[in-house]
Amino acid sequence: MDESALTGESIPVDKAQGSAVSAATLNQNGFLTCEATRVGEDTTLSQIIETVENAAATKAPIAKIADKVSGVFVPAVMAIALVAGAAWLISGRPFSFALARAISVLVISCPCALGLATPVAIMVGSGVGAKHGVLFKTASALEQTGKTQIVVLDKTGTLTKGKPQVTDILPASGYDADSLLRLAASLESKSEHPLAAAITRRAGESNVETDEAQGFTALPGHGVRAEINGKTAIGGNAALIKSKGMLDADMKTLGERLADEGKTPLYFAFDGRIAGIIAVADVVKEDSGQAISELKNMGIRTVMLTGDNERVAQAVGEQLGLSAVHAKLLPSQKVERVEELLGEGNKVAFVGDGINDAPVLTRADVGIAMGAMGSDAAIESADIVLMDDKISKLPTAIKIARKTMRIVNENIWIALAVKVIILVLSAFGIADMWIAVFGDVGVLILAVLNAMRAM
Repeated sequence: MDESALTGESIPVDKAQGSAVSAATLNQNGFLTCEATRVGEDTTLSQIIETVENAAATKAPIAKIADKVSGVFVPAVMAIALVAGAAWLISGRPFSFALARAISVLVISCPCALGLATPVAIMVGSGVGAKHGVLFKTASALEQTGKTQIVVLDKTGTLTKGKPQVTDILPASGYDADSLLRLAASLESKSEHPLAAAITRRAGESNVETDEAQGFTALPGHGVRAEINGKTAIGGNAALIKSKGMLDADMKTLGERLADEGKTPLYFAFDGRIAGIIAVADVVKEDSGQAISELKNMGIRTVMLTGDNERVAQAVGEQLGLSAVHAKLLPSQKVERVEELLGEGNKVAFVGDGINDAPVLTRADVGIAMGAMGSDAAIESADIVLMDDKISKLPTAIKIARKTMRIVNENIWIALAVKVIILVLSAFGIADMWIAVFGDVGVLILAVLNAMRAM
């Protein structure tokens, strides 16, 4: 059964009589008779949908810094204007003079610069993101991305290519790599299994010609058998080869080493003797190591959550140098792990591409979907979309967000500093109304020019 839609595990899972199967998974071989034990709202897929809806409803709104500052600054300045005008009247100055000082203070209270500080920078930052293939859906998404402390990643399709590929060809005595690949591709040419497809695809890429397989038989849970050039060929797991008495110690040791590396070893035998091993795995993307290294240099922890098995997950985690790895997780368990990190006060971003990632994409502070390979459910649930399948765009997105938010804060504090200085000068009669007007316009221009630095 291909369970990747629910668990993210790239390699199909063998099922036997009495095994549980889920809706939204695909039967890869043969015929199954299943008993429905959960239907409608009780199915795993329905529970994923419900989790997405619940997570969306509990996501907290992001506070707008500029709005908060303006909400305090403007009333305070109005009060200062009244006090300044009254103070000048009490000191014996004419009403016109006192009124002019009060108006000067009021002019500088205009919140235009504070109002522009955020949207102009956000607009520029979003445009820069789009230029680099990063789509920020909202201003809130950009803001939260800049605060990210932990990046949680799915494995299949995010850190790995999501499609099994041949990684090792280890021929036994009497065979070379091409002859072993020819035998394996000939045998697997009539199989529907994704691992078989990986072998036949590799043979095609290597221009290896295949022979006709006669009397092809699938052996569910074990492998395949056929007649090639009048002789029996078999291929499958170690148990199948061992049951035929053809698994020697050297091949067994090689297979165990490959399995420890997170690969799936497939053993092949022809005419009563073992021919070799071909290992298949969901290989890591070329840019995954670079992305993880950049995130670490930025002070961000990296955690992988996957529905894949423990051995494969740990192998990928060690290869990439991830901070932590958690395997064999259902969608609801991924949400629980992210909630634990959130409960510790961390700002968490989650990166995924599958239907099974939709709930946790919604629950994290920032959900990031892979645009090229991602499912519609993942893209819809995410706050940010990486427009292709390059995970190296992730550090770029965080850098853009951090720079944008730094500029927003600079704009706010520059605007406040200039306004406070002119406010004090106006209140004490040093600056007149025109200085206040030019100061306010100058801050507006400065905020726009500073925002352009994000480009």
